[in-house]
Amino acid sequence: MAAASSSSYSVASSLSSLRFTSSRYLPSLTHYYLPSTPFPSLFSSPSPSRRSSYRPLTRRPTFSAKAASVDRKSVLIVNTNSGGHAVIGFYFAQQLLASGHDVTVLTVGDEGSDKMKKPPFTRFSELVSAGGKTLWGDPAKVAEIVSGVKFDVVFENNGKDLDTVKPVADWAKSSGVAQFLYISSAGIYKTSDEVPHVEGDLVKEDASHVGVEKYIAELSFSSFAIFRPQYMIGSGNNKDCEEWFFDRIVRDRPVPLPGSGMQLTNISHVRDLSSMLSLAVENSIAANGKIFNCVSDRAVTFNGLAKLCAKAADRELKLVHYDPKSVGVDARKAFPFRNMHFYAEPRAAKEVLGWTGTTNLPEDLKERFQEYVEIGRDKKDLKFDVDDKILESLKVEVTA
Repeated sequence: MAAASSSSYSVASSLSSLRFTSSRYLPSLTHYYLPSTPFPSLFSSPSPSRRSSYRPLTRRPTFSAKAASVDRKSVLIVNTNSGGHAVIGFYFAQQLLASGHDVTVLTVGDEGSDKMKKPPFTRFSELVSAGGKTLWGDPAKVAEIVSGVKFDVVFENNGKDLDTVKPVADWAKSSGVAQFLYISSAGIYKTSDEVPHVEGDLVKEDASHVGVEKYIAELSFSSFAIFRPQYMIGSGNNKDCEEWFFDRIVRDRPVPLPGSGMQLTNISHVRDLSSMLSLAVENSIAANGKIFNCVSDRAVTFNGLAKLCAKAADRELKLVHYDPKSVGVDARKAFPFRNMHFYAEPRAAKEVLGWTGTTNLPEDLKERFQEYVEIGRDKKDLKFDVDDKILESLKVEVTA
């Protein structure tokens, strides 16, 4: 494991006036929680031990994502047109609309592009039917696209680097947006001997998301928050995760896992991610200046995930393990997950927002397998060239 660096974010002078109202200090944009400081300043210096220094809130806030009445807000969702994160914007929009908010979704690109023929974009009519608005275009031209419409909240769910996010953030600040939310990534945490990752752990300073997080903090919005997701599951997701397992299981092929298969990871249903985001909108003061690990509160091993996928498909599992170096393959190309322990804990969301997770992998995987069959992927002619190389090296026969 790489050693953790002692470097920390520099304190932005414009943030020094921020104050928190809890009797206990709360997770914020800081590397570690400081035991001697009731309310940590943003980007404060690390303490020797994150575990011993963190103290939970004495009273849990009573916020609820199902509040009977909320202040109606106008929300702009800047949504990516590719990758797994696109479905976050879709679910978030659904939940906001159900709660009575005004929602506009600006998706990168052209409405007539091939990308829009895939989920979740094929379900955008559901948003329109619920009263939402959908737009397409270049987020760098957001001022022109929204034509002067005023928004209370902007949710940036597209950019991974500052060049992409800066035009949106600058426009939001100059147009008087009160709250800015940004989807970052839990992948920016440095590897550590101590897991899971919690808010405040050291991050990779050269990661592009880190530069974006810093910049947003320095803009001094009335409220801002950072969300760091990992892997996700849910209807409308178009990035392979559980599908990788289903592809092999339904074809009676061995499922090759790198290493022992005991590596831990985190897979969250996207409804949990959207509920966390919704709570931040409805409780903008509590969420201000915070990092939230946007994840489930349970981990799963690769072996366990394979078994759950086989059970969801009601098929037999043929599991094999291999050493990528010995076989001569790049695990990043052979397997859709990081070949290591990689999971985070949603500590801040529970303590600050009163969030509760609902992810139930056994049941959620059944839903996903049903959709897998409905779209006919179980009948598609797929190539398994990398698998075959691995299995040949292991002298494992493929009878399918």
